[in-house]
Amino acid sequence: MGRLLIRLIGLILLFTGLYFFGQNIIFVSGYYIPFSNRLPATVAVLVIMAGALTLVFFRREASNFGWILLGIGIVLVFFSGGVIFRSTSLWNLFVAFASLTVGYKLFNEGKINF
Repeated sequence: MGRLLIRLIGLILLFTGLYFFGQNIIFVSGYYIPFSNRLPATVAVLVIMAGALTLVFFRREASNFGWILLGIGIVLVFFSGGVIFRSTSLWNLFVAFASLTVGYKLFNEGKINF
């Protein structure tokens, strides 16, 4: 029972850290104008979806290809201008990072080594 509780606390801390990081990231999308310099966000979404589907359904056959597609999709999201980072306080950044790292350690190992 104790290990399950520790892993649950780690999972809660992990989601708390993601929440604090997610407060300061804005994803935007717009319409596509043909022959413009801006890359459409649709391509990035389709590449990320293809990578995720490849990792889920073809894990043994094409796992490297799935990871490559995910990486390309994430790069395309940033190139399309669809991600805006708001300014954040140092305290908010510290809480988010500490929560993510402690939650990850608790969830995977069940203990924190100082």
